[in-house]
Order: sequence, then C-alpha cells, then structure tokens
Amino acid sequence: MTTELAQLELLAHIDDLVSQLSAWSEQASSWDPAQHGKSLVRRLLKRIEPLRARVEAPLVVATFGGTGVGKSSLVNALVGEEISTAGRQRPTTTQPIVLAHPQTDLSAYDLPLGELRVVTRDIPLLRDIVLIDCPDPDTTEGESVESNLARLHRLLPFCDVLLYVSTQQKYRSARVTDELLQAASGCRLVFVQTHADLDEDIRDDWRTQLSARYSVSDLFFVDSRRAMQEQQSGVRPTGEFGRLIDLLFRELSAAQRVRIRRANLLGLVHEVVQRARDALVENSATVEKLNTALSEQRHRSTERMASRLQDELLVSRGLWEQRLLGQITQLWGYSPFASVLRLWHSQASLLASYTLMRAKSTAQMALVGLVHGSRWLTSRSQASEADRRLEGIATLGLNDAELREAQLIISGHVHAAKLQRPLLADQSFDQLRQAATTVQDEFLTDAARRIDDLILAIATRHSYWFTRFRYELLFAILPGFLLYRAGRNFFYDTFWLNKPHLDANFYIPAALFLVLWAALFVMAFTRRLRSGLTRHIRELAQQLAAVKMGAGLFPEIEHQCLEYSQERDRLEALLIKIEGIRDQYAGASELGAVKS
Repeated sequence: MTTELAQLELLAHIDDLVSQLSAWSEQASSWDPAQHGKSLVRRLLKRIEPLRARVEAPLVVATFGGTGVGKSSLVNALVGEEISTAGRQRPTTTQPIVLAHPQTDLSAYDLPLGELRVVTRDIPLLRDIVLIDCPDPDTTEGESVESNLARLHRLLPFCDVLLYVSTQQKYRSARVTDELLQAASGCRLVFVQTHADLDEDIRDDWRTQLSARYSVSDLFFVDSRRAMQEQQSGVRPTGEFGRLIDLLFRELSAAQRVRIRRANLLGLVHEVVQRARDALVENSATVEKLNTALSEQRHRSTERMASRLQDELLVSRGLWEQRLLGQITQLWGYSPFASVLRLWHSQASLLASYTLMRAKSTAQMALVGLVHGSRWLTSRSQASEADRRLEGIATLGLNDAELREAQLIISGHVHAAKLQRPLLADQSFDQLRQAATTVQDEFLTDAARRIDDLILAIATRHSYWFTRFRYELLFAILPGFLLYRAGRNFFYDTFWLNKPHLDANFYIPAALFLVLWAALFVMAFTRRLRSGLTRHIRELAQQLAAVKMGAGLFPEIEHQCLEYSQERDRLEALLIKIEGIRDQYAGASELGAVKS
C-alpha cells in the first residue's frame, strides 16, 4: 500500500507539472528565447505520455559509444550468442539490432521497427530489458535521413538506460562526449571500458573527466571476448563482466522499472525546463539593458517637463501667490489681520463696488463698469494664459526630434534583446505622439495635484497658532491704541472732563497710519510667502523630475519586459518544484546520470 500510495502521489505531482508546463507553453510570447523554450516544452509533453504508458514494460537498454569500442561484442557477450557482427577497427553496425524476449510486445514502445533488425531470444536477461545495439555517433557520413547518425538520433528518445562503452583510445573523444550529453537527458547511465585484454585501466582518469557533468557510481573494465567464451561454455561470467551482469539484473529488474522510469522522466523534465530557463537567463542582460533604456528615456522626458514646469510656475508666480493668499484667508477665518489679508486679496472687487456706489449718473456707472470689466478680463486672461502655458509644458518638453531619437535608441535595444514582434515597426509616429500625449497628461495631472497639495501645505504651515498669534498681536497694537484713544475721548474726556471731541486732525492721520501699518504687515507677510513659495516650486520640480511615471512612450515594450521577468521567475519556480519531486521520488541508484 505504501508503494502504491507513493506511486499515486508521484503521478499526481507529474500531472500537476504537465498541467503547468502545458499552460506555460501555450501562452504566446514576443521573445525568441521564450518561444524556443515553449517549443522545447511542447515536444517534451508529447514524449511524456508514451513514457508514462509503458511504465511497467521492460526497460530499453542501448549501447552507446564511438566507432570500434566493442559495442557489438558487449551485446553478444550479454546474450551469449553471436548476434551482431563485431569489429575493432571500423564501424560494423549498419542496421541497429533489437534483442527482446519473445513475450515482449515491441509495439508498445513505438520504436521505428522498420529500420531495425529484431532478434528474439528466451534468456533471463531479456525478460527485464530490451537491448539495442546502436549505430556509432562519430560516423564520418553526414546526417542524412538514412545515415547511421540519423538512425541513432531517432532511437535515443526511446531508451531508458545507456551502456556508454569506451576504450583507452576513445574515452576522450569530444564528438562522442557531446553526443552523449544530448542523449543522456532522461536516461540512466552505465559506464563500461572494454578491451580489457589489450588496454590499460583508465577508469580513474575517465571518472575525473566524467564527474564534471555526470554522477558516476561505478565503472566496469570488461573483456567481452572472454565473457562470450564463458557464456558459451555455460559458465557464469566472472570478474568485471560478472559485476556488470549483476548490476543489470539488480538495477534493471521488474521491481526497479518504475523507479528508473520515474527518475528518467523527472530528469528529462528537469533538463528541458532548465534549458528553457537558462535561455531566458542568458538573454536577461540584454532585456535589462532595454528596461534601463526605457527608464532613462522616461526619466529624461520627465526631467524636461519638470524643468519647463519650474520655469512656467516662476513666471506666473504672482498668480500662485494670490491663490495661496486666498487659501490662507480661508484657514484664518475673520480675525483682524485675516480680514486685512482678505481685503488685500479682494481689493479689486471692493474698489469696483465702491466706485459703482459713488457713481452719480448712468454714464459714470457705464464708464466705471467698463474700466473694472477691462481689469477683470485682463486678470482672467492672465490666469487662463498661465493655465495654457502649464498645459503646454509637456508638448514643449517632448518635440518630434526627441521622440524620433527615443524611437531609434529603443529600437536598437529591442533588436538586441530578441524581441520577436516588431513592436516599434508597427507603431507609427502618430501613435508615438499619442503615447507622448498620454505621458504628458499623466505628468500634468500629477503636477496639478502636487501643486494643490503644496499650496495647502504652505497655507497650513503659515496658519499655525504661533504664526497667527504673532502677526495678530503685533498688528493689533496700532488699531488697539487708536480705538483706545478714540474711546477714551468719547466716553471719558468728553463726559467727565468736558473736553471737545477729536476732530479730523486726529482721524485722518490715524486712518492714514492705520493703512500704512496694515500695508507694512501685508508686505511682510506676502514677502515671507513669496520666498517660501519660490523655494517650494524648485523643490516640487525636483520631486517631479524624480517621479517614475506609470507608463512611458513605449508602454507595450515595457509590458513585454515585465512579462519576460514573470516567465523567467515562473520557470525558476517550476524548476525548484521539479527538483524537490525528483529528490523525493527518484531514490538511490547505482546507475549514473546527468548532473543538474
């Protein structure tokens, strides 16, 4: 029950992996490395189902090695019969040979049986394995459809275990090693040195050479001819060949099939996903450069608009001062000095009302209305001009020449990053202008919000009780004194001391000094506001220059860069998951394999 439950859990994990890999491979991508990885995964998914379908079938074991290393001799020695023609100097295996037990159904393997010579023998070893004598990978002929190399490549996907055969002369062959690295994905490995009757034992050096790419549990140094003679004499093979036979019976038995198949399957899935991930990682540097170029372009545009904003705000500073003063009077309410500020802020309206009240004829009212209407229109025109200049900041900051320059720079980075679809070619210059308009609108919306926040913050800071108390107290000195002087004269001097009332000689200078006193305080307060506002306008421009806008001139490319990072992270997570499942279910084995 424990074994069956573990098998069911493994199948559930594999189903989950297949589902995730299938979903990832079906998603469209604009990146060449991602598309290559998805094609590789789709091929893997086609291969997984046949592997799962024959999980209980005998394992497919193939000999693999260079020309003349004794693969055919090793096959003959394993079965104890001259099945394959052997030769030490030249390739003799022109047609691959399949050796199987008569009860083994070869149709379950989907092997290209039309290209193979099938031999059946009723011997114990073939009850658990199907043995294939493969062509040489280092043949000198080109890889045509009928070549030995092409036949080898068509056979390798069906193999579960490779008997990697080499000799003292061939174990360093770079071509055979490269072919092995491609063939070993999803396979277990057994390393065999032949020609023990002639060659020296090179297994220590061979192990050192293999250890960089493969996990090597054991290596065998065999004499196939001697083993063949022992088999034909009815004697159980001895020495290294006997150890090899024991390993095959022990590790490739029916009880080990499921473990080997699941280890091969997980190893193959790991290898494919790792290659797809590595392709994305290798291209990440160029994608990061593209991302950096997009960020620099966005920052450069924002800096230009922020600089223009600062210039325009400083030019229209008087209007912003009036707006700030109106905000402060709302926060201060109707205290004495606040009332003076309110009068100062609305002096034009008050003056118009006063002159209209003083008009004595229709002509005078018309003339006064014309003058003040002209002033009002001029004021509104100035405010509208300031707004239009503010709205034109972005357009002035991003002209056509700069847009074309940005398009050319990004186009070069897009090509280097292997972005598949020509997004820039599909984007007309009018669309680029439209994207620039979107950037401008976003910048201006944020700028307007920040200006409102800035004015409110400055007004609030100048409305603290200490500031208000200081200005109100100092300002109230002169009005308080004048009220005291007039009140004392009216209520005390006149009634009790019979002194005359104060005349115009007192009230006119008092009113004049009161106006000057109020003007002095208003000038001091507005000067304070002006100096703070200028500083804050410059700080605001610096902050806006440092703000990262939500989208730049190339939002589609930015979106593709984000998707690239997400695909790479998704493959990384899948790889970690596969490694965990493989470590949990693969189990210990005396067979070799490709390292992660």
